[in-house]
Amino acid sequence: MLENIEFANPQFFWLLLLLPLALVWYVIKYHKDTPSVKMSSLKGFKITASFLTKLKPLLYILRLLALAALITALARPQTKDVSTKTKTTKGIDIVMAIDVSSSMLAKDLQPSRLSALKKVAAEFIADRPNDRIGLVVYAGESFTKTPITSDKSIVLNALSEIKNGIIEDGTAIGMGLATAVNRLKDSKAKSKVIILLTDGVNTAGAIEPQTAAGLAVEFGIKTYTIGIGTNGNALTPIAYNFDGSFRYGYRKVEIDENLLKSIAKETGGKYFRATNNKKLEQIYDEINKLEKTEIEEFKYTRYEEKFRPVALLAFGLILLELLLKYTVFRSFI
Repeated sequence: MLENIEFANPQFFWLLLLLPLALVWYVIKYHKDTPSVKMSSLKGFKITASFLTKLKPLLYILRLLALAALITALARPQTKDVSTKTKTTKGIDIVMAIDVSSSMLAKDLQPSRLSALKKVAAEFIADRPNDRIGLVVYAGESFTKTPITSDKSIVLNALSEIKNGIIEDGTAIGMGLATAVNRLKDSKAKSKVIILLTDGVNTAGAIEPQTAAGLAVEFGIKTYTIGIGTNGNALTPIAYNFDGSFRYGYRKVEIDENLLKSIAKETGGKYFRATNNKKLEQIYDEINKLEKTEIEEFKYTRYEEKFRPVALLAFGLILLELLLKYTVFRSFI
């Protein structure tokens, strides 16, 4: 109970330092006011100790307790109930454009580039509860997997379904970027962001990446670009086996970093290179920090005053002192 009590005017507790001084003053005054009679002998007198005489200091103790209670009441004990309400004041709409070409099955990231990306992207989506997110996938062509939505369960479910082979193979970076721009161009959000990820060079598509970047600039869309793949050679699908599965072999990793840097710079974003799983996680963490959603917090505080019972206790002690003073102890005062 006491741990929930706060005091609005705690400075009044300094007055409690006067109580020990008042007690010392009473002891000194009590001894001075007590009369003494010197006699040569007490023979012939019946000595009886009065119980009420010994209890007389109780009156002063009651007065001190009353003063202590009044000081506590002046300090205004109270309980405080705080309720919080948050309001998103600046929402962000984000579209993640994901390369699903066969090279995304390379095993330089574990268990593959695409699997590693899906895991990290899912964590990124879960960390953005106040934003709307959409998904675009591209290879030789591109399409919208999920329009921008605030329902994260829909986005996460769609992300889990992404796999290689759902569209024609290739790397149409311009098409992937243009489709993402198309999903965001009519957005009323204060901030619009595309996260474009690829592991290769633009080899397909009817729209050039530079043209798509110009569209992003026109609609005020910032683009973060990520090149995924190790430096050097990676174990990559190079052909099909008779059963339709991929045959793997080592192939040099080629990422058009100049293009990705150019897109990011032109749109006001930033380019990143993910060479392993840990680096990919760090990149999405950094983007998460760069694109902060502004949230306004309102706090409502309700105070409940508790000084009244303490004040009543003080007046009760004073009345008790007066009652005892003019009744039980009347003949001793």
